[in-house]
Amino acid sequence: MLATRRKRNSVARLTRNSKLFKAIIHAIQEKKGEHIVSLDLRKIPEAVADFFVVCEAGSTTQLRAIAGFIEEHVKVATNETPYHQDIQQGAQWVIIDYVNIVVHIMLPETRKFYKLEEMWSDADGEEHR
Repeated sequence: MLATRRKRNSVARLTRNSKLFKAIIHAIQEKKGEHIVSLDLRKIPEAVADFFVVCEAGSTTQLRAIAGFIEEHVKVATNETPYHQDIQQGAQWVIIDYVNIVVHIMLPETRKFYKLEEMWSDADGEEHR
């Protein structure tokens, strides 16, 4: 069901140079998100998005600030709004779903526990400083 909502046959495929992708990375960097990694899932048939962007926040306050600024900055830069946003694990993990890009903002211990990068180890990963 989730895989069917993905825009698989869209003419303009997203890349790391896409305006939406760059706006998300910029927003995370502006709010001092740490250990930013993007996972390119385009070659994985069962993936529900083209990219995951994963980063860490030092506190729940910073986690919410990063999430809020991503939505604000992306709206201004690209006129895109999220398909869905969800706060998981007692505000230790925020997911912002832009359909083709899903952003995961996590506290360090939550990121270590769920190990998204390991779960999607088939994906091409890139660090963003």
